[in-house]
Amino acid sequence: MLKGFRRSILFGALIAGALSLHARVTRVEVLDRADVLDGRSFADAGTYERITGRVYFALPVDNAHNSGIVDLANAVNVANGEVEFYADFVVLRPKDASKGNGSMILEVPNRGHSGIVHIVDGGDWDVKRDAGDAWLLREGFTIVSLGWQWDAAGTNALKLIAPIAGDHGKTITGLLRGDLMPYKVMAEIPLGHLMGDDLGGTEYPVAAPDDPRNTLTVRDSREAARTVIARSEWQFSRTIDGKLVSSDRFIHLNGGFQPGKIYEYVYVVADPVVAGTGFAAVRDFASYAKHDPNAIAPAERVYGEGISQNGRFLRDFLYEGFNADENGRMALDGVLAHVAGAGRGSFNYRFAQPSRDAQPTSSIFFPTDIFPFTDEPERDPLTGETGGLLDKAKADGVVPKIFFSLTSYEYWGRVAALIHVSADGKRDAALSQNVRIYHFTGLQHFTGPFPPAKGTGAALGQNPESPLPIKYFWRAMIANMDAWVRSGGEPPASSYPRIADGTLVTLKHYAFPAIAGVNVPHEANAAYRIDFGPGWRKGILSVQPPKVGEAFPVMVPQVDADGNERDGIMLPEIAIPLATYASWNLRDPSIGAPDQRLPFEGSYLPFPRTAADRIRTGDPRLSIAERYASREDYLARYTRALDGLISQRWILAEDRAAMIERGGQEWGAAAR
Repeated sequence: MLKGFRRSILFGALIAGALSLHARVTRVEVLDRADVLDGRSFADAGTYERITGRVYFALPVDNAHNSGIVDLANAVNVANGEVEFYADFVVLRPKDASKGNGSMILEVPNRGHSGIVHIVDGGDWDVKRDAGDAWLLREGFTIVSLGWQWDAAGTNALKLIAPIAGDHGKTITGLLRGDLMPYKVMAEIPLGHLMGDDLGGTEYPVAAPDDPRNTLTVRDSREAARTVIARSEWQFSRTIDGKLVSSDRFIHLNGGFQPGKIYEYVYVVADPVVAGTGFAAVRDFASYAKHDPNAIAPAERVYGEGISQNGRFLRDFLYEGFNADENGRMALDGVLAHVAGAGRGSFNYRFAQPSRDAQPTSSIFFPTDIFPFTDEPERDPLTGETGGLLDKAKADGVVPKIFFSLTSYEYWGRVAALIHVSADGKRDAALSQNVRIYHFTGLQHFTGPFPPAKGTGAALGQNPESPLPIKYFWRAMIANMDAWVRSGGEPPASSYPRIADGTLVTLKHYAFPAIAGVNVPHEANAAYRIDFGPGWRKGILSVQPPKVGEAFPVMVPQVDADGNERDGIMLPEIAIPLATYASWNLRDPSIGAPDQRLPFEGSYLPFPRTAADRIRTGDPRLSIAERYASREDYLARYTRALDGLISQRWILAEDRAAMIERGGQEWGAAAR
């Protein structure tokens, strides 16, 4: 394997001069370079180094593979037919490249913050002080986290520094929209995508504070009617030292923004960033790593990895045709898009808002969950529109190997069913041979705390969060993807709920058990047919808020008598349960709107401990004592279920001991 990687580097050196590079990566600026953990050796891969810096790009405007970047030709820095920009990066790589395994994980960082090393290995995201168990490093992977989001918030965020667009020397203006549901009274709110107490994206300042098109409305839920708040009741300002001061970044509301209400604002903005260059950055860095023998992080294979927002980025990257580089070569050999649901996003529009998603009570009616959804071509029965996520990649001959992985939350909060059912919701859809869909049963969007606990602040729910870990699934997915791309070793077959066997149903047929004190949602997120004006399909959104048409069907996984989903890839905690792991969690009454779901969270609902507890509470679920004779009985069954996962390659054999230990902890948490 390593000999093959050395041959690849030599071959790249021979052909580099023959191919026109079209000035993709023009230079790399190294800001810091240091050995990881003082030169510690990681198995056969040896010593690793951490490199931080900036990578500079130049895009020929007339190259056909750049034609889909909105406003590229309008960039104010066009010179000699090219547009320049740069991105921050962090590299973790074997110091001796020949000792690596030849595979790069190219992380699309979530809102500018890297996370894959921490999720997979534990320890620090950049391995500065703690490498966890260093699985990725021991396996010889190169890991690169590359800035792609122009408005990533925070001084430590990895960012894309892209040019703005103009109109032949004139300023481009437009309308921008934002929304939120506060979890507490707020005198003012920041412009930008507020997620709890933090900004996911800074977005744009107001350009014309007195423009009559600036509006503020309030409503109770996503589809409720808006009430316009009089202009005299709010202003673009913030409180500093007890005084109200004009601000182009904040809105002040007399009496404050109230918890449990959805506030939506529309305002005039100027100077749009050419945000679609983020797609080109990922494409061109991958191509550079594979074809430039002097690359800062050389690789034979590159796997794009993205979680949530960034999984959506990768879906959109494929849909918009960016997996062919400027020479028509495949950029990403594999794609691991995790918890993206059916979404894409506001990544390549004029006045793009890349942090915006589609939560139950915020980021509503954004260009996120939009047709088409399936990888193979499908037809919208209402509009007649046809298309598939991989149409352009197929036309260019650059379809990568793809894992679309989901947790239970995405079926309720990210319309995940639409990636594997027909647009009318009547039948299961066929998948491309290069695609696998994996439903990890009972997990929430991100791993919750263990022992199980409720969230805090904006994340405070009525129930404790689902604590089921994603870590071990991630390790197996990476190993399976590497084997698939490297040698054609088939990964596990897709596993997800289906209409045909009754494991995927409409909300009307969802049969969650009646558990005392547990409230069940009355709705789930839907994908809508939306219209932002005549130019929006070409990236120009002129109507805010958009016109909203009929929703696509909403379908969720069916549950068993315990309330656990019946399908998917089940951790032992689901196969041999001590609790119900629901796909949703409602807002706590103290933060308002208690009939609405929280974003991202599931629920942990432990079984009663004894039959007496079950009878006393009227719980329909068998107690722990009625299911298992003892802790030893439980762990024996747990271990058998775990060994089944290992034999099917859902879990790595080396993680067996750690997971059995976790099983013992699960028993202690539920049965005490």
